[in-house]
Amino acid sequence: MLHIQPFTFNPFQENTYLLYNDRGSCIIIDPGCSSPAERDRLASFIDQKGLRPRLLINTHCHIDHVLGLEFIFRSYGLTLHMHEADQPVLDHAPAAGLMFGVPFENFTGAVSYLEDGSIVRLDDDELKIIFTPGHSPGSISLYNESQGFLISGDVLFNRSIGRTDLPGGDYDTLIASIRNRLFVLPDQTRVYSGHGPSTTIGEEKNENPFVAG
Repeated sequence: MLHIQPFTFNPFQENTYLLYNDRGSCIIIDPGCSSPAERDRLASFIDQKGLRPRLLINTHCHIDHVLGLEFIFRSYGLTLHMHEADQPVLDHAPAAGLMFGVPFENFTGAVSYLEDGSIVRLDDDELKIIFTPGHSPGSISLYNESQGFLISGDVLFNRSIGRTDLPGGDYDTLIASIRNRLFVLPDQTRVYSGHGPSTTIGEEKNENPFVAG
């Protein structure tokens, strides 16, 4: 069974997720920790729980989701797993950081590309990769069917959707991703987004003003 621990980091109020099981293995998703205090907060939780980081995954590579990547690499030596289509976004992140006044050191470790439909395993638990572009070219969502939850990155929010005015974003593609890839999941699926509170697929199908109906 996977336990989900959210952290809200950096000036963009980004949600970083730590998924861990009862064996002490964990996955770090979208590390946005940008300050020494935020990095210590994440590392302290890992230490206090006695966890062993096994996987590093990014749903996409906009600046707010990658500010802690290099820290995670230097601390735990993990390979970054992401979709290949977001490699240019990762490469551009330092320039975006300067533009937003948030300079940082970009990821220097190894990268492994995830494909739509592939399965990521943490011991006995599984996450299915769902390709959901539109917010960025390589946005993915991570679905755990057995426990009924989804890590959606910045694709779908509580009563909102990801912005599409950044390079590589496309509104029609994003709406199609939500309707054709996410809204086919069970209504009770709990959605953990890249910003803001969690929601469910059913709530968003009925009440999200951008895609409801």
